[in-house]
Order: sequence, then C-alpha cells, then structure tokens
Amino acid sequence: MGSTKPMITIFILLFSLFVIVPIPSLANSRILALVKEKPLVLKYHKGDLLKGNVTINLIWYGKFTPAQRLIIVDFIQSLNPKSKKITSPPSVASWWSTTEVYKGGASVISLGKQIFDQKYSLGKYLKDPQLESLASKATGVNSIAVILTAMDVGVDDFCMNRCGMHGSTRLKKAGKFAYAWVGNSASQCPGQCAWPFQKPIVGPQITPLVAPNGDVGVDGMIINLATVLAGTVTNPFDGGYFQGPGNAPLEAVSACTGIFGSGAFPGYPGKVLLDKKTGASYNAPGVNGRKYLLPAMWDPKTSKCKTLV
Repeated sequence: MGSTKPMITIFILLFSLFVIVPIPSLANSRILALVKEKPLVLKYHKGDLLKGNVTINLIWYGKFTPAQRLIIVDFIQSLNPKSKKITSPPSVASWWSTTEVYKGGASVISLGKQIFDQKYSLGKYLKDPQLESLASKATGVNSIAVILTAMDVGVDDFCMNRCGMHGSTRLKKAGKFAYAWVGNSASQCPGQCAWPFQKPIVGPQITPLVAPNGDVGVDGMIINLATVLAGTVTNPFDGGYFQGPGNAPLEAVSACTGIFGSGAFPGYPGKVLLDKKTGASYNAPGVNGRKYLLPAMWDPKTSKCKTLV
C-alpha cells in the first residue's frame, strides 16, 4: 500500500451544540456565542470529484443484526431515485440531489459488494492504518469503500474528536481510491455521535428525538454516513470543495453540522417531520417505506445550508 493522503475527519462530536464561525482560522473552534451570520463559501480547489456512476462497497466490521444492516442498505439505495419508486420531495434522493449542483453534475449511487468481518480479524480496536487496510479489500473504479464498525468496536479518536471520517490512499496496482468509516456509537457515546436521538453530555438538554428506525446507534450512523458520503463525492482527494485547512476542513455537510430543519440553532435541530404513529422524527423518506433524519447540506447556488423541511 502506498502513501496515504491526509485523512479528512468529520468533526461531528459536540459540534451540533455550538456555533462554528466560518473563518479558516476558527474552523475547529467550538464557540458558544451569538454571531452575525456570514455567507458560507466552500471554495473549489480544482481537484477531482467523484461524479457519474459511483459504487459504494460496504465492509461490515463486527456484528450487526440483519435489521441493522437493512436500515443502512436501504439508505444507500434511497440515494438513487431510479433504484425504486420513491415519493416526491422531501426524500433521501432529493437531499442527495444537491450534490449535483457541485461541479461535474450528478453522482449516481449504486450499492456494490458487501464484505462481512464478524470475527474481528484485526481485533476490537482499530487505528487509521487498519481502517485503510480494510478499505483496500473493497476498492474499485469510481467507488467508495465504506467501513462500518459495530458498537463493540473501538476506533482511534472515536468519541473523542470524531464520529466518522473519509480519506484516500493509493494502491500499487489499483491507483488512488476513496474510502470512509462510520462507527456505531450506541454503547460508547450516543450523546456525542447519535445526537439528536440522545441527550448530549454537555450543552442544552433538550428532549431527544425519537429515532425513525428505532435504533439510536444505527440512526446516528445514518447521519454520519450521510455526512461522509457527501464529503467524499465533493472532496474525495483533498482538492474538491471545502473551507479551512485541508486536514480538518468544513465540507458539504460538516459545514452545516447540527442543522436538520428550518429554525435550527445550537442545541435545537430545527423543525422536522413527525411520524404520528411512532412519534419518530424524520425529514427524508426512502425506499421500502423507510424514514431517515438527514443533516443540511451546503448549496453552491445560494451559499447557504439547505434543509429538506
């Protein structure tokens, strides 16, 4: 395996509780303050994006139930409106369609191969080189290798500074490829990586929202997976759209962290839809009757964070 490009960590941890001032020098600051909103601009750095047909290959590391896997698989399939008939907006597909506004047109997602590592071949604590090694098993042309770790798997810096990440590396024969990782925080830090479905450790203690698929850990993974996938297609090799330092940038969704609906403010996710039968909160219907809660995404047309509702 060749040299690794700086990995882009998605700082979701606690950021939903604070106002992020959109200035490069303060990109990683956590400032609890009232500030005048400034235009949010993600600069295009003239590098490659992942556009056209993009395959997502999954590496399931650890033990997931069939129901948990299906929640995530249905989400990925929901990103492509042509896979199955989906209701009109708002929907997962209409959320993803914002990526079309970035240079290069649409990123048409399809689910590729799935690898199951239920015996924890690399142990129950992973570091970045091990994530990279796992990702190398699921590479392909114009693809993203996504590692999903179970709730009993620890990952370096998980719950401390990150809930997920994406990066890129190079194989001698396959060339460079993009990959991402998201962990299930249910037993480790749901208040940090599954907010707003769990009360945060610090900050405003609002009543948690009810997870739309009945699984706080996996519904939290969906939020973080959505974040890293949008970041990967719009900034796969560190030369795409971002603001701030290249090793800790604000990207398509991480620039809008903590915003799920209109009227959002630090500690309050905003106005979302309510399932009257289950009491669950959501904003994006998907395939097979699924409902998901997805974060806002930066819209290049308006230079603002775009919500579904």
